[in-house]
Amino acid sequence: MEIIYEDNHLIAVNKTCHEIVQGDKTGDLPLSETLKTCLKEKYAKPGNVFIGVVHRLDRPVTGAVVFAKTGKALQRMNEKFRLGEVKKIYWAIVKNPPPKREGELVHWLVRNEQKNRSYAGDVERPNAQKAILSYRLIAASERYYLLEIDLKTGRHHQIRCQLAHIGCPVKGDLKYGADRSNPDGGISLHARSISFVHPVTRQPLCLTAPVPEDRLWKALADGVRAEQAPVSPDGTLLPERS
Repeated sequence: MEIIYEDNHLIAVNKTCHEIVQGDKTGDLPLSETLKTCLKEKYAKPGNVFIGVVHRLDRPVTGAVVFAKTGKALQRMNEKFRLGEVKKIYWAIVKNPPPKREGELVHWLVRNEQKNRSYAGDVERPNAQKAILSYRLIAASERYYLLEIDLKTGRHHQIRCQLAHIGCPVKGDLKYGADRSNPDGGISLHARSISFVHPVTRQPLCLTAPVPEDRLWKALADGVRAEQAPVSPDGTLLPERS
C-alpha cells in the first residue's frame, strides 16, 4: 500500500487496479479494512481503528483515495463532497484522438444496474442524470493520447462512459469499447489528484498520486508533449499517421 498523505484526521492512498475501496459482493478484502489493520499495527492501538470511506473509485481504476480517521473528519468530508467543494482530476490514456485538444462534455447518463454500466445520450430523457466533465490533451505518443479530466459531476462510470461516447474509450476498458484488455486487468484511468480545504485545519490540500509502474504511463507522464500530435490549423486533431 502506497500512502500519499496522512495526519491525525485523514489518510490518502494510491489505489491499485486490484483493490476495492469498500466491501462488495465479491467478498474481497477492501482497502478500508486493510487500512484498519495497517494503522492498528503501525501505532500499536489496543482497540478498534476507525476508517471512514469518503469516496470511491471503480475497481479497475487507480489513483488517489481519501479516507477519514475520525468521525468528525468523515462528516465534514461528506459535506464537502455534497456541496461540490472537492476538485478531482483524472488522467486517462485513450487510443483514439479526441475531436479537439480541449473541451467540455455534457451528456445524460442512464445506469443499467443489471449490466453494471451506464449509457450516454445527448438529450435529456427519463431517469437520466446530467454528467459534465472537461478534458484537455496533455501528452501523446505514437499510438496513444493522454487526457487530463476535470470531473464536474460524479455519476456511475461517468468518465469511462462519456469518453467512449465521443469515440475515445479508455485503454483496457472492454466494458466501454476498448479493443483489448490491459495485462494487469485494470484500465488506464488514474485518479491523479484530489484537492480540498482540510476539514479540521482549514488548510488547502492537493494530494497527487504517482502514475502506475507501467512503461506507457511513465513515458506519457514524463512529458511526451501534446504538441507532437498531428493537428490541423483550426485546432482539430487529425487521424494518426500509419
